[in-house]
Amino acid sequence: MIHYSKAEKIITQKNNRESDIETNNTSGEEQQTTNKAADTMRRSLSRLTHSHFGFKNSNFFSVDSELGLRNINRHNLDKMMYATSCVNLSEDLPKENCVSDMLVDSFGRMHTYLRISLTERCNLRCHYCMPAEGVQLTPNPQLLSQNEILHLASLFVASGVNKIRLTGGEPTIRKDIDQICLQLSNLKGLKSLAITTNGITLARKLPLLKECGLTSLNISLDTLVPAKFEFLTRRKGHEKVMESINAAVDVGYNPVKVNCVVMRGFNDDEICDFVELTRDRPINVRFIEFMPFDGNVWNVKKLVSYSEMLDIVVKQFPSLRRQHDHPTETAKNFKIDGHLGTVSFITSMTEHFCAGCNRLRLLADGNFKVCLFGPSEVSLRDPLRQQASDEELREIIGAAVKKKKASHAGMFDIAKTANRPMIHIGG
Repeated sequence: MIHYSKAEKIITQKNNRESDIETNNTSGEEQQTTNKAADTMRRSLSRLTHSHFGFKNSNFFSVDSELGLRNINRHNLDKMMYATSCVNLSEDLPKENCVSDMLVDSFGRMHTYLRISLTERCNLRCHYCMPAEGVQLTPNPQLLSQNEILHLASLFVASGVNKIRLTGGEPTIRKDIDQICLQLSNLKGLKSLAITTNGITLARKLPLLKECGLTSLNISLDTLVPAKFEFLTRRKGHEKVMESINAAVDVGYNPVKVNCVVMRGFNDDEICDFVELTRDRPINVRFIEFMPFDGNVWNVKKLVSYSEMLDIVVKQFPSLRRQHDHPTETAKNFKIDGHLGTVSFITSMTEHFCAGCNRLRLLADGNFKVCLFGPSEVSLRDPLRQQASDEELREIIGAAVKKKKASHAGMFDIAKTANRPMIHIGG
């Protein structure tokens, strides 16, 4: 049965051509089997992972004499490794829901989350993302085409990836972003299609992107002050980002995630102002520790640690309490009494979360990267264009995943390691 969705009709009208999308028609019996498998997966993971979170109302902090950073005393927080495989799960689990060995590294981590950079181009010039002198862009013929993106994505999803995030550069400046979303969202087995965007052009594109299957989004915003925004990004556009955040709330995204890279002396005085965004709207503000990449002039003096940010927030919002996080979660998530939204901290520098890492990256030029901070990359574009079979591509991917290290280096070593600028890697 061929079904034309509203999104397809809009795209067809825009491009003056027709595009047939075949939908999955699952029978009632098949649906019951799928639901049973999902329940089995949840029960199995529940047995494998459990934790208790929470803080007392006093004695939160202690002083680290070496770094001068205050660290929270998390009494019952144990570091957990998300290490399981399909053999641990029930035999009732359908084969297509099983994670292929291609996605399991030597430490047992299952990589079910793929971040795809659609472009190296961006309409902003953020200090922490792009060097002041700019970057050399990969020529267009060397970037992945829409068909190549879909081919590789379908291979990953068929092997067990269930979440894809589109990044850049700025992904929304790619003219075929709606078509890419539509085709990815129709991949059988994909549960989540997300995007990380600077929000400059998002507001006017969001209704169609949602219709095309975009299930969640992160909008980058590092300051609530327009003049500081222009200084940081070397461009105007603060009001457009705020418009996009409001538009995302209005069309029903819940939560709307707002990414804020915190830098000492620039926006650390706005932390509580950002928290206020969560009071009456379903916004998840995510404070990110400043990370080193090529050309962003990283300095530890600019780093505001997780514990320091937490101290600032809890002093003004004493009802802040920790939520239960999935073992593969990158953020430490918190809730404030009376607030509709939530607050999170991404602590890559002071408390890495490598043990539960389930993320892989496909760069705009087709290179495959297993760790954000690792310099190692392998091309998938070249063998794909040389007519490599899917099995040969799986072997290349699997070999790279197996070489993934237990954790990334410390922040000072990362700062000295050659790596690409963030705009090349994909946010």
